[in-house]
Parts: sequence; structure tokens; C-alpha cells
Amino acid sequence: MPQVSRILPKTLVLALGVSTAPFALATNGYLPHGYGVAAKGAAGAGIALAQDTLSAASNPALLLSLGNRIDFGLDVFSPRRGSSITGNAFGPDQRVNGNDDDDFLIPEFGYTQQLNPDLAFGLTVNANGGMNTGYERNPYARFGATGPAGIDLAQMFLTPALAFRFAEGQSLGVGLNLAYQHFKAYGIDTFGQFSSDPLHVSNKGYDSSSGVGARIGWHGEFTEQLSAGASWQSKTRMSEFHSYKGLFANAGDFDVPEHYTLGLAFKPIPALALLADYQRINYSDIPAVGNSVSSLFAGKPLGSHNGPGFGWKDVNVKKFGAVYTVSPTLTLRAGYSDMNQPIPASETFFNILAPGVMEKHYTLGASFALTNHASFSTYVAHAPKVSIQGNNSIPPGMPNQGGMGGGNANLHMYQNAIGFAFQQTL
Repeated sequence: MPQVSRILPKTLVLALGVSTAPFALATNGYLPHGYGVAAKGAAGAGIALAQDTLSAASNPALLLSLGNRIDFGLDVFSPRRGSSITGNAFGPDQRVNGNDDDDFLIPEFGYTQQLNPDLAFGLTVNANGGMNTGYERNPYARFGATGPAGIDLAQMFLTPALAFRFAEGQSLGVGLNLAYQHFKAYGIDTFGQFSSDPLHVSNKGYDSSSGVGARIGWHGEFTEQLSAGASWQSKTRMSEFHSYKGLFANAGDFDVPEHYTLGLAFKPIPALALLADYQRINYSDIPAVGNSVSSLFAGKPLGSHNGPGFGWKDVNVKKFGAVYTVSPTLTLRAGYSDMNQPIPASETFFNILAPGVMEKHYTLGASFALTNHASFSTYVAHAPKVSIQGNNSIPPGMPNQGGMGGGNANLHMYQNAIGFAFQQTL
């Protein structure tokens, strides 16, 4: 594979560059709403339709539909998030914004090569993010926290994959997720009084961890009009964040959640593909993400075995997209996605740090052929504002009684994103 030997070193350099960048993406929780600029233009739908090389990040079985090509993409993501605290005994009602970090640039990369008519290789670099806030005015100051406050979680995946055709119109793909993540928290030192390790809760700078997981996919073409796809990504077991072993459950454990996707692509006419995907993300299986913070105020400290977390629920995402080929040089896309709310109203207090409350995405996209071998794609996405009003989310009483003065924490966010990609056939 001579082309692989030339491409791979450049990819590793890109991966290292991506791993040091702050991530935040148009999100379903803190997973992106899609992989690849083309799919993002269709609200992330496309588990059954190959649209660019990043399609393999959703379903590695699609590698056999892509030929020899390379994609470089860049997202510009602009979230607007904030919170308020009302009815609390330790201070007046207060509203603060978490937009100290406003806009984010997130690169992506994909490469595919057809090894023979029934076997293909691919390599993708993509990111998860969205658990990111920066409060210039500390929302926890009334409880004794000092300085600005926020968190930053970034996860990057380098995934080599193979796909093979085992029957006419039927293919399987398997990928190895090589994962890297980094995290920092600052301005939340007041929670040290509730921790099993108070010295490893806040203001420790960036810490990193790594892990390995698997991604398996299937693609089936039943007729010229109808195809289906399915993909499963295992839980990626990561090494611990040792600098934050007093914050996250199980002494700094923060794995990547398992998720799976099923989808259909239907072509009523050759120029139009209608897409429908269903995705399940199992956030509750990650103790640091899914465990309720209520156990914290019942005496179970942060960082302890199966200790408190952000209280996120599992989510079910429904994605619908349309891809219309206007001409050999122009393709248009549109999409809509919807999911259930991951953050219960009773869990808003800790989620001031991670207000991943988005539920809907509306998207548009297009691809333009520049030459016979090169094309350019773009998309725009808008996630309308969602507000979550807390419900008994701050425990009453004094800290020495397991309370924080009562009242409620309220969250809000909306998101805009635009992305660009260049594709080259090889």
C-alpha cells in the first residue's frame, strides 16, 4: 500500500495537532451530531449511505463504497451557554454566561483505499467534545469557590479500519478506536469539601488519558433503491485522570460511552436519497457522567467508588436527511435531528459546568465538484435554544448538613456551526 505509507505520517501529525486543540461540537450530549461535513449537512444521517471518507467513522462497512480518496475538513463551532441560580440562601438570584471560550476550530481527516474489489482500508481522525464551559464570573462563588470557573473535555479518535464484502451487496467493517482525551477543571475548589481526595478536584491544569475500543459496522444493498446500515461502538475504556481522581467517580475514571446506530437510505428517484437513522448513546453506563449528584449530598464523596456524577440519562437520537444530486457538479443536503433531554431537572446544579442540553438540530449542506478528481463541501447547522429549569436541584441546608442552601440551578444553550471540507480522489 504505497499510498498509505505516504499518507499515514501526515495523518499522525494531524492527530497530534487535533489532540491539543479545545473541542466543542454541535452535539448530541457530548457526541457530535454527525461525522464528516457531508453527513453533518444531513443532520448526521447516513449510516446506510457513504457520503465522504468520514462516513467510515459512523459505519466502517461503508469503506467499500468510497474508492481511493482523501478528505480534509474544518468545523467552526459557536455555542452560547449559561446558567442561573435562584432562591438560594447563600446569595441573591444570579445569571452568568459560560462563554469565556466563544468559538472553536475542529479539524477532521479521512483516507480510504480500495485494496481489491472486496476489501478496503480506511483511516479517520475525528473528535468528541461539548463538555466545555468558561465562566468569568464564578457561578459557585457564593459557596466559597474562587476565580473563574469551567471545565474542558476533549476526546480524539484515530481509527484504522477494514471492510470486506462477504456476499453480493453485503459488507462488514471493523475499526480499532485509538482514543486520547484531555481534561481540566478550574474554579470549583469548593467541592473539595465533598471529595475523597480534596487535592485532586480543581485547578490541576490539563490531564490526559488514553484507551482502545472497537467499532463494527454492516451495510446491505437490497435493491437499487433501498439500503440499510448498522454500527456499534464499544465502550472505550480509558486510563484514569489521576489529577482529577477526587472529582470523577472511581478515582478519575472517565470512559467513552457505548453507542449504536441503525439506518435506512431510500432513493425514490436516482437523484434523491432519503435518510433515516436511529442512534442510542449509553451515557448512564459511565459513572462519572451518568451517576446522580444527589448521592454527593447524601454523604458519598466525589471520586469514590461508583461516586457522584453529572446525572446524564441515555439518549435516543432520531436523524432525518435528504441528499439531492442537482447535477454532476452540485449536490444539496438538508436534515433534522431530535433527541430526548439528557439532563434531568433535578441534576442541573453540577451541570452548570456541562450544560449539554441540546435536543434538535437543523442543517443544510452542499458539495461542489471542482474538477473530475476534486470537490468542496460545506454545511451549516443550528441547534435552537433549550432552557432547563431546575427542580429541587440545590439541596437545602448548610454544607455541614449535606446542603447548599436550596433553590435551583437553571441551564440554557444554543449552538451554531459551519463546516468546510476538501475531497480528492486518488
